[in-house]
This record gives sequence, C-alpha cells and structure tokens, in this order.
Amino acid sequence: MNWLEKGIALLAPGWALERSKHRHIMNAYEAANPSRLHKAKRSGGGADNAIFASGVSLREQARWLDENHDIVIGILDKLEERVIGARGIQIEPQPLTLDGKLHEEFATRLAKLWSEWSIRPEVTGMFTRAEMERLLLRSALRDGEVFSQLVRGPVPGLTHATRVQLSVEMLEADYVPMSLNCTGNTQICQGIEINTWGRPTAYNVYKYHPGNTLRRVTQTKRIPAENILHLAMRKRLHQLRGVSLLHGVITRLSDIKDYEESERVAARIAAALGFYIKRGEAASYQENEFEEPDSKYQMFDIGPGMIFDGLKPGEDLGMVESNRPNVHLYEFRNSQLRAVAAGTRGSYSSISRDYNGSYSSQRQELVEGFEGYNVLQNWFVGQHSRPIYRAWIDMLKLSGITIPDDVDPSSLYNALYLGPVMPWIDPMKEAQAWKGIVRGGAGTESEWIRARGQSPQEIRHQRLREIEYNRERGLVFDSDAANDKGGPSNEPYEPEERSPQPSSKPDHK
Repeated sequence: MNWLEKGIALLAPGWALERSKHRHIMNAYEAANPSRLHKAKRSGGGADNAIFASGVSLREQARWLDENHDIVIGILDKLEERVIGARGIQIEPQPLTLDGKLHEEFATRLAKLWSEWSIRPEVTGMFTRAEMERLLLRSALRDGEVFSQLVRGPVPGLTHATRVQLSVEMLEADYVPMSLNCTGNTQICQGIEINTWGRPTAYNVYKYHPGNTLRRVTQTKRIPAENILHLAMRKRLHQLRGVSLLHGVITRLSDIKDYEESERVAARIAAALGFYIKRGEAASYQENEFEEPDSKYQMFDIGPGMIFDGLKPGEDLGMVESNRPNVHLYEFRNSQLRAVAAGTRGSYSSISRDYNGSYSSQRQELVEGFEGYNVLQNWFVGQHSRPIYRAWIDMLKLSGITIPDDVDPSSLYNALYLGPVMPWIDPMKEAQAWKGIVRGGAGTESEWIRARGQSPQEIRHQRLREIEYNRERGLVFDSDAANDKGGPSNEPYEPEERSPQPSSKPDHK
C-alpha cells in the first residue's frame, strides 16, 4: 500500500484493500485484463483433464473430416508421403567388427533378413511394413495417438511370417478406454497404469473395438508396457494421451467446407437460366386477371436468336442475373488454407496444390516445410521404428541365425533410419551444388546418394556391376570417370594400344 491507502486503512480497511488490489490489477499486463473487446479466455486445468474432456470429440471430428473433406484427406496424404514415403522408413543395419569397422558382409545379411520380415510384419498379414507405417502415422496424426503391441515368440493361432518370431498388432486409440480412470489405490489414468513417477507400466486394452456393434465390448486385458508402443501427439508436459494434429484447425476446416458447399449451391442455382415478367401498376389490372391459368405460369422455348412478342401492355421481360461464382472465393479460400498449413506442420503449396512462384520462393517454402516433416519423422522413428527394429534384433538372437564371431555384440542395434528426403526442384542446380559440397570436402558421396533417397551400398554395387560389364564387353561411356577426358569431344574414341602379353605356351623351334 502507498501512503494514501495506509491513511484510508485507518478509517476503512476494506476500502483500502480493494483500492490496492484494483491498482495492482491495472498495472498488470493488458492481455490479462478482460474487456468488451478482449474476452481473455483461459485454460488452467491439467493436460490430462483437457484430453479427458475433449479428446474423444476431437478424435471423432477429425475422423469425419478425413472421411468427407477433400482438404483434410490431402493434408494427411501429403504427410504420409513426406514423413513415411512409398517405401517406408528405410533402415540400414550398421554392425561393427571388434576393431570398430563396419561389418559389411553381416550388414548385408541383416538388411536381407529385415527386408524379408518387412513383407508381412503384422498379425493380420494384410499389410507390408511400408503400408503399416503409413496407416500408423495417419491414425496418430488424425486421432492423436495409436497403439502397437509387440507379439513375440510362439502364440496360439498366430503364424509369424519369418524365422524371426516377431509380429506387430496395430490398435486404434479406441482400444484403450479413455473413461477408465484412477480408482482407489490403483494408479490408472485414462486406461494407462502408471507408477508414482508417472511412467506407464501397463495398458488396459479392449479385446474388441468398442465401435463394433456386433460384439459387446466390456472386457479389457492388461498388457505390460514393454509390449506396447504408444505413438501419441503430446502438446503439454505430464500428458498421457495424445491429441489430434487437427485440434487447432477443426473449426476452420469445417467452416471452409460449409462455405464451399454454399458457394457451389449458389453457383448451381445461378447457372439455371430464368426469366421473369415485370408488370406495371397493380391498379391497371382487373382483379381476376391473375387467376387465369394461362397468365399465372408461362413457359418459353428458348432458342438462338429468338424473338418474344407475347407480352401484354405494361409488361416487361427480365432475366435473373448471375453473380456466381464469387470472384473472391479463390482469394478467401487460399488465405484460410495458409492458416490451416500453419497449424498442421504442412506447407501451403502442398495443401492447396498451388505451385506458383519462382525457384527461390518454392525452395524456401520447401525447406521451411521440410523441417516440420523432419520433426514428425524423428518423432515416428524414435517412438516406433527404432523400438521395433531393436525388438527384431532381440528376437533374431533367439531365432538360431548365426552371428559371426568378429561382430561386436554391442553394435547389433546400430542402424541408420532414413525417411523421404527433400525433393529436388531443379535437378541440375541441386546436382551442381552437391558436387561442389563433395569436392570441397564438406560432404560425402553417401550423403549425396541419401539426398536422392537411395541406399549408398546398393548404388555402389550397381555401379560396380555396370562398370565391370561395360569394360568386359568393350563398351565405353563417359559415366565411367576413367573415360571422361574433362570435356566434350567430337573425336571418336580410340582404345589405347596395349603391349602384347607373353604367351603361356612353350616355344617350338
């Protein structure tokens, strides 16, 4: 309190206290003061409380949009392409020898076994690993989370695809009940058992999908946390369940859909050509004139160059004008899509399919957008791809497959996880830039190959086979650096003369 408030406090303490409180409120941040123009909406609840109150609703709304809204379908499709890609997350095993070098022979064998397992890695046998990863990513982004159970070893009724007895069971977010919360001394929060530190120890999972009306779903099974992979979109600390990636743009997307539908309906109505007859003053007509059937509704056969002279005295023929489609629809829609792109880690060009602009502007947008894709890619690898590969290596050890003695056991988990790379807008410029980087010593050939989404080991093997094939058959191409003279030449190629080799046959005199 200041001196004035202390003086007031001698006579009216309550008044002095209220004055001091309101004075401090006035000195606070302007944004903290509600007003007629600023509602100052607040969220003071815990992360789990917010998800419990709205997580299911957001999930179901996002699913409906994915089923019915072309823009949402395009957003999720593009994220699948940029984060997972057509071939899925590529894994290159990197086992080391005891002296720290790459064991190329065993790495090649591991890659072959991994590719074989990737053909049918999940329990239903319906999807390849790439398809499985795209479905899991789409479910996690749209629903906010997805679960995967690691099924190890012999299981009744399940046949593993390969000798490595590991399969993946994909579970939608509905399988873990959101309504199952802490009861008594059991630390269960939203279907997840946690310890005193908040670490999940087990998951309570429905045996069947709760949306299946043909089966009554009331029973759950307890699955230890080491057998469950929980891929969740978390936005706050201490948040157990995930929230949909579309949570901040659902209202905007719904409004865009409704607005476009209204504009399409208005355009259809305006496209239906119509005329009207405008009469003069009502006093100039008899009372029963409008009741005549022939004069109430009139139909005209419209043809090119037609002349209509059937109007009565005082009547005029007018046409219903069309002001659709709205000339501002394109501008308004694109401005809304820019906001949608900002809230979904996407890029405006990819969402709107509007690729206007120069090379520099397109590349800048692509670079900035790809950083968001890399964030999602690292999140997916860390929460799903890496744990699955490590579990596969554990089961590989138990499968009876021989591991060379010179392989460092601690390096069996080593691997490179490669997702889709940033596409090249202008291949010539990109190739020249990479050539300068490699020649300047700031990069490697392997990085250059991976920048094109290829495997360095596979590319080298193919190049070696091609060069050997060409040299054995006398084929000369400048793709072989040994034949490149440093520039174009119009002179025909002449092979160098070789000294005669000594004959192995004995001379006969």
